[in-house]
Amino acid sequence: MNADPLDAEDFRTLGHRLIDLLADHLGTTARRQEPVLRWQEPEAMLASVPPVDPAGGADPLAFAARLCRDANHLHDPRFVGHQVSAPLPLAVLFETVTALLNNGMAVYEMGPLTTMAEHRLLEWLAARFGLPGEAGGVMTSGGSLGNLTALLAARQLCARGDAWQHGSERATVFASEQAHYCIDRAARILGFGAAGCVPIAVDEQFRMRPEALRAAIAHCRADGRQPLAVVASACTTATGTFDPLPELAAICRQEQLWLHVDGAHGAPFAMTSRLRERLRGLELADSIVCDLHKMLQMPALSTAVLYRDGRHATAPFAQQAAYLFADSADREWFNRGHRTLECTKRGFGAVAYGCLQTLGERPFVAALDHALDLAQHLATAVQAATDFELAVLPDCNIVCFRHTPAGIADLDRHNRRIRAAIVQSGTFYLVQTTLPRGLFLRCTLLNPRTTTADLDALLTAIRAAANRSTGD
Repeated sequence: MNADPLDAEDFRTLGHRLIDLLADHLGTTARRQEPVLRWQEPEAMLASVPPVDPAGGADPLAFAARLCRDANHLHDPRFVGHQVSAPLPLAVLFETVTALLNNGMAVYEMGPLTTMAEHRLLEWLAARFGLPGEAGGVMTSGGSLGNLTALLAARQLCARGDAWQHGSERATVFASEQAHYCIDRAARILGFGAAGCVPIAVDEQFRMRPEALRAAIAHCRADGRQPLAVVASACTTATGTFDPLPELAAICRQEQLWLHVDGAHGAPFAMTSRLRERLRGLELADSIVCDLHKMLQMPALSTAVLYRDGRHATAPFAQQAAYLFADSADREWFNRGHRTLECTKRGFGAVAYGCLQTLGERPFVAALDHALDLAQHLATAVQAATDFELAVLPDCNIVCFRHTPAGIADLDRHNRRIRAAIVQSGTFYLVQTTLPRGLFLRCTLLNPRTTTADLDALLTAIRAAANRSTGD
């Protein structure tokens, strides 16, 4: 590179080489030619990364190549681990555009087109979730921040007094005991304390029990606390289970509580004919969170926060900032800083909008259906085997199971060792979770290139790892 790091021609040359490198990486992962993960212990990995050299001089392509080599390869069809998508290459290109332009989005004039692209994207999502025409929201950085933002709105609109100005006392939210940990964290950040998020018991399918919710609300009121909101999971992180949305919505109406749906993972399945009924009631939510970097194949992080009444989008952050905003939030609908904790907000919405305008809905719905097919295949194969146990019939594309051969006294230790052996071998990448019956292996099936043959090979790899483990 020459002495000017902003030189356009250097960027052109380097960019072409980088795209070639990334395209080769996509091809290699699609052909399953490399380990999903080249495992190294953290200490060894740190030792292999040199300290920052103030003089610079490193080859950027060499570092990019190493990033590709030593990454966890989400584009490999054998990655069946965490709930993060293998992003569409087209989305990566749009992401490059928004990264180069670097338009913050607190005020319209800093990101005029990205602001309107986000607006149109949120319109599309709201319609697909069955929300009314007056719905609205904002894009933000991840489900944890999205859930916090929605609960901030619930606090401001439903808590006693003006919570933004004076705080709130003894407010309480209710969530399934299987809800994502960020819900409890959000309640603590909001000042509700350790008792501010009440875990609600689940049934044998890990769905929140409406009768347990009713009892918890009554107990909360008897204890002098203020019931504020119910957080329904659509779906839970551990097992991919959908809470009973219509029943929970009915309780919220009766009790005059805010209904928030954490649909970070599962809300997009409302676009499929197979799970549309399972998500009935989504349209009744006061707020919904959806991560586009999970089931909609966008780069992380890209999260939509939607409100049934779009005017509620400004409630979480009811303040003035004269150096940014000239007028009130209701008049300045185009200034996204009224709606989000972030000020210099990236153009997540423009990336997804560009992909939808280019590809249409069909590839996204097809990928959702394919994920459901894979989950059904894996669950059926596990049920048919005498040496495996299925934790629960999958609602969507998350499958929890464990290896249970005869003669194993400590199944938790056995499956933990299997998982570690497979991850360290690089043949597959899967994760684990702990349920009431113990430790289970957990697969999230996201990649449109994953096949049923890959899943059959996973079960074979598990058996092989078990044989090696018991032979040690």
